[in-house]
Amino acid sequence: MEGIVVAKAAACIGAAITMGLGAVGPSLGQGLIAMKACENIGKFPESSSQIRTTMLIAMGFVEGAAIYALLIAGFLLYLAGFVFA
Repeated sequence: MEGIVVAKAAACIGAAITMGLGAVGPSLGQGLIAMKACENIGKFPESSSQIRTTMLIAMGFVEGAAIYALLIAGFLLYLAGFVFA
């Protein structure tokens, strides 16, 4: 019985760490992408629509890493709730 409690706690802690680290990287990446896009729109206002499109595509790719972290955390919580029941 005690081993099951430890396994559930480890899965919950693992999910928390996964979401914490999985949110830091993409948020920093999105901030850098937006910063550079704003700089380039300021330098080259005539190509702002192309820069904006490229920025949105890049942010979509970066957001994929956060979604993968969410899926892994959800899987760990699923294991903690049902497999170790």
